[in-house]
Amino acid sequence: MTARSVHPIEAESYRILRSQLDTSGLPPYTRAVTERVIHASADFDYASDLVTDEAALRQAAAALAAGAPIVADVEMVAAGITRRDTLCAIKDPAAPRLAADLGITRSAAALRLAAERAGPGAVYVVGCAPTALFELIAIAAEARPALVVGLPVGFVGAAESKAALRESGLPAVSNVSGKGGSAVAAAALNALIYEDLVKEGNPR
Repeated sequence: MTARSVHPIEAESYRILRSQLDTSGLPPYTRAVTERVIHASADFDYASDLVTDEAALRQAAAALAAGAPIVADVEMVAAGITRRDTLCAIKDPAAPRLAADLGITRSAAALRLAAERAGPGAVYVVGCAPTALFELIAIAAEARPALVVGLPVGFVGAAESKAALRESGLPAVSNVSGKGGSAVAAAALNALIYEDLVKEGNPR
């Protein structure tokens, strides 16, 4: 894979970001994720709101480099993930049927379907639906995720689902507040798949 070409606008954006926030003391993968989430959102609160684990991020980056599948909860998340295909079953006709059978939301059912197709060791990116994140936690013993990027957004269940993710002990990226969303979840994942992520001075 060739190195990613960085547009001058992106490089300038990172220069401005780093002029306003010193991230140089963060471990490399944590720094990459934090900077790319802030870059995607223009929200510096994520510097203190994100909860990461450097060892988990490093292991997930290795898994992604080795071809680990990526599962997204919704198509907006999938669309934001560049350079890799994703599994997203939200439009699968089986999802509403499974949701009705199990008494769960369509997002949760779609996550379950995608997990079955991905098999153990996938990386999960949840940026929209707290119910999908709760479902993943419930099936974690079978799914055995390499990493869960859990950044759903909203006022109902978002913060609670992320707290449950942290309590589960799964390797994860999350945040404490109810903020999040498809763009920041995809950004966190992109930080781990970009080849230049640990090269000092590059925008990642």
